[in-house]
Amino acid sequence: MATLQSLNPATGEVVGEVPETPVQAIAGVVASARAAQAAWGAREPAARRDVLSGAAAVLEARADEIARLMASEMGKPLREAVGEVHAVAHMGDELDEMVRALEPEVREDARARSVVYRDPFGVVVVISPWNFPAMMPHWMVLPALMAGNAVVLKPSEETPLSGQAYVDCLNAVLPPGVLQVVHGADAQGKALVAADVDLIAFTGSQGAGKHILAAASRDLKRVVLELGGKDALIVLGDADVAAAARFAAWNAYRNAGQVCVSTERIYVEDAVADDFLAALVAETKAQRMGDPLEEGVTVGPMVNRRQRDHVLAQLHDAQQRGARVLTGGEHHDNYVSPTVLVDVTPDMDIAVAETFGPVASVTRVRDDDEAVALANGTSFGLGATVYGEQGHATRVARRLTAGMIGVNRACRGAANTPWVGAGQSGFGFHSSVDGHRQFAQVRVVTTPKV
Repeated sequence: MATLQSLNPATGEVVGEVPETPVQAIAGVVASARAAQAAWGAREPAARRDVLSGAAAVLEARADEIARLMASEMGKPLREAVGEVHAVAHMGDELDEMVRALEPEVREDARARSVVYRDPFGVVVVISPWNFPAMMPHWMVLPALMAGNAVVLKPSEETPLSGQAYVDCLNAVLPPGVLQVVHGADAQGKALVAADVDLIAFTGSQGAGKHILAAASRDLKRVVLELGGKDALIVLGDADVAAAARFAAWNAYRNAGQVCVSTERIYVEDAVADDFLAALVAETKAQRMGDPLEEGVTVGPMVNRRQRDHVLAQLHDAQQRGARVLTGGEHHDNYVSPTVLVDVTPDMDIAVAETFGPVASVTRVRDDDEAVALANGTSFGLGATVYGEQGHATRVARRLTAGMIGVNRACRGAANTPWVGAGQSGFGFHSSVDGHRQFAQVRVVTTPKV
């Protein structure tokens, strides 16, 4: 049987391997998932919660092991990897929220009594990315299971060991067949999308998401897509410049910039541009690049040579068109040093196409209007951030077309708020009561009013 090798991007060494799922076997995997779903879907949501809550202890017990696996497979600094696994393990509030999302609702008028149920679809395919090998599967797998579906997960071919470890933790408590894993790359993903499934949940590139949506349309399969971003940071003239620079460095370079809500475009008003750039360069130089398993490393390698070359190509194109590197720009093996790029203009590829690398691209603007126009000048619309006096910054935030906008902080919302994109960054969304309900079929049963 063919195997899928996982390579350490920091060393090039083989981390491990998993059996690759033959494409011709996928129909059987889906059939067995459908057979297992009936009994699982017949349980009440609270009963499913009680089962799944047992996975928390399993994840906690393996947290350090899985975190080291993640750091070795895709280059995430160990401290961040540990935090990711612990966040996944602390699922109690999520499970309770999902139970509330699935509760029947009664609606009545003078003639009829209707009950709105949220039932399982059946079999859900989850195709997850490599940059958050535990968190991203979790955001899709958990609500799908809680809604009573069986799930077939295809983790990224870059992080198959982390994906398998996550599945193993959940399968320590789940009935057989309810959660299965398929390993492979594009061929396996396409076969899953074409299979006899009811919903496809995908997180990844805009291009891949469009192909999935087109393929799913043939059978009108349901889809939930989170398709990356090109997040903007606007620094207004009344901003706390030091705080804005700290945020910019953290959000542009964490996970080597391989985050869907990384700060990739920065629009700073002329009045504070010099001070902001000086602070950002200092913050950038303070980053420590190296082996993600080493203590104190804040920036690890790119996931592979292909991703590294993409970032370098964007940097080269920008410099050819007049952009300047203030600091960074060096590279070796799979590493690209944290980089501040200035004089970026809208005609450059790095201004419009997703970078997914440790580059902070900066453009000076005259005022709010120019900043908003440039920030909105993209097909993406996942997240954004505005730094400035809070009332002023909030008014600017409301003019942005992103789905999530942070004011003087990161874009992620408070507990129980959606993770949602606008434009071509999303089709459906995750988290919150409304997000969880997208993994369930609405069914309305109406009886005469007595």
